[in-house]
Amino acid sequence: MLQLLISGVAQGCIYGLIALGFVLIYKATETVSFAQGDLMMVGAFSGLAAMTLLGFPFWIAVPSAIVAMGIFGVLLERLVIRPILGQPAFSIVMLTIGVGYVLRGLITMIPDVGTDTHTLPVPYAGEVLRLGGLVIASEQLVVIGATGILCLGLFAMFKYSKLGIAMQAASQNQLAAYYMGIPVKQINGLVWGLAAAVAAVAGLLLAPITFVHANMGFIGLKAFPAAVVGGFGSLPGAIVGGLVIGIVESLSGFYLPEGFKDIAPYIVVLLMLVLKPNGLFGEQLRKKV
Repeated sequence: MLQLLISGVAQGCIYGLIALGFVLIYKATETVSFAQGDLMMVGAFSGLAAMTLLGFPFWIAVPSAIVAMGIFGVLLERLVIRPILGQPAFSIVMLTIGVGYVLRGLITMIPDVGTDTHTLPVPYAGEVLRLGGLVIASEQLVVIGATGILCLGLFAMFKYSKLGIAMQAASQNQLAAYYMGIPVKQINGLVWGLAAAVAAVAGLLLAPITFVHANMGFIGLKAFPAAVVGGFGSLPGAIVGGLVIGIVESLSGFYLPEGFKDIAPYIVVLLMLVLKPNGLFGEQLRKKV
């Protein structure tokens, strides 16, 4: 049981990081970006390219890929998303789905790269920690540790930095934030950049476990239930929701018949929508007419 829980927590951390991107963008722009999984995939390929093509060591390639994806996220918002803001939400959702397909197609078109499965050369690959009867892979420990550090960093940024406070203000009321002198458009771009950087972290953590391939972004379809379970407007809820989905998936894959592992996250979402529609940490908002 403990072995399954640790495995579920590690997988849930990946779901939680991708769900963080969903929540960040939703809080800033009240739109849902279904391109998060593919941004994660591009981040993993960026780290792979930095290590194999450019010859960067692991400790330089990882932050380089994260920064590059952050810049890519800012440019994506400025050139693709911003011109369509103000249109119906359905239009923006379809645009983000299209962005995901384009990214996946561009990666697939790269000769000898996009159609193959690659191993990310990390220095901790293959190492295990043995505690009594437990055998914990180093990749799982790195995922859990890195997710904890990232969450602490984001908490400190949103609580103590001017940028984080400005992001919170813009997410609560963009018009009021604009009248108070906060550059809302630039803040939205930075939020997309932060979401892309977090997706890159998730991709680089997942790559040593599932390898790097063009379809690894489909894991974002399981991160979406994590955002719903935690509450779509809550950053801590995204991580907690990811952990819930990861643990449920791990336990159902072991104790239930084959096939239940793939549908378990969506059963949890259905139960959550029936019992607590706003999610575990979601705010209950009412509008007077």
